[in-house]
Amino acid sequence: MNTPHHSDLGATLEQSRSGLRDSHRRSLMRLLFLITGSALVVFACLQILNGFPWVGIGELCASALLYFGVWRLKSTPYLQQWVYAYLVPLFAFFLVIMLLPEASVSAFVWVLMMPVLAYLLLGKKEGMILSAPFMIVGGVIYYIHLGQVGNPHAMIDLLNMVLCGALMLAFIHLYEGRREEAEQRLVDMAQTDALTGLANRSNFQGTLNRTIAEGERSGIGFALVVMDIDHFKVVNDTLGHEAGDFVLKNISRCLTERLRSTDFVGRLGGEEFGLILRDVKPADAFVLMDELRQRISDRELPYGDARIRVTASFGIAHWPDHGREAESLFRVADRWLYSGKRAGRNCVVGAGHNPRQLEILTVEAS
Repeated sequence: MNTPHHSDLGATLEQSRSGLRDSHRRSLMRLLFLITGSALVVFACLQILNGFPWVGIGELCASALLYFGVWRLKSTPYLQQWVYAYLVPLFAFFLVIMLLPEASVSAFVWVLMMPVLAYLLLGKKEGMILSAPFMIVGGVIYYIHLGQVGNPHAMIDLLNMVLCGALMLAFIHLYEGRREEAEQRLVDMAQTDALTGLANRSNFQGTLNRTIAEGERSGIGFALVVMDIDHFKVVNDTLGHEAGDFVLKNISRCLTERLRSTDFVGRLGGEEFGLILRDVKPADAFVLMDELRQRISDRELPYGDARIRVTASFGIAHWPDHGREAESLFRVADRWLYSGKRAGRNCVVGAGHNPRQLEILTVEAS
């Protein structure tokens, strides 16, 4: 069996905090650091000329740190910490320039940038937690800046800022929520076999790789099982592909009903399925698969006027006894599976277990 390396979409989605993958967030952060650092140099010069030397010096120091960050963000494993280290001082700086005695009214527009940056770099939950308090404080500062709001003109200015900020936050939060739902649906579709509802080959490969990594950390073994429906082509040739799909759905249901909650099952393609049995001894894995084999062979599936009975063959490999990598485990499991096929099918084969001939295949018309 070929076992190409697939990108693990599920793990990628879990690791990402926002709509951007971490590689994209890293690139965006480097660009923001470069732009912000360059802008701070210009603002620092202007602040010094305007009579605020301490503000200018602080901006120059911040600019130097940002230029350092442009280089460090290429490979740092602490990307999330760098995001917070950028956003928190940046938002605080926005508030500081609003508090300056001669602050320009245009400085308050930076409040509206807070949710945009926070949601883009942190996602819906953390973006809301970070941006909302800063926006509230910014609104309070703007209220103080206006002074008396009893006159209609000042009240209009205040309401414009409050409503615009609130709507900006609400719209971005709503958009991010819908985006997450849509992305999750796309990932589910990409990782799920459309016919059976089981994990597809790519998803199964990713889960197997994660299970191996967990085993390397904990030392707890597991079993990889490759299962194939015997003479499945006969069903398709006799009753048509719809009958074959019907059988695959029923076999999938049988697999999910019998396995433990800690186990994992996926459709590898055609009539072939893969199973991961976590924390199981070789003898127990054999017993579990033999019970599953018996359940499949005992089932009689009504399809129109016909009655279908099929069997399945199983090959079992154990980690780490038969290999520490996915390719090695698949190779061993495949070898046992085809050993059982040659011996007569409808059997479970693994190290220390010889195949027995128990073949059953009937397609009966009522």
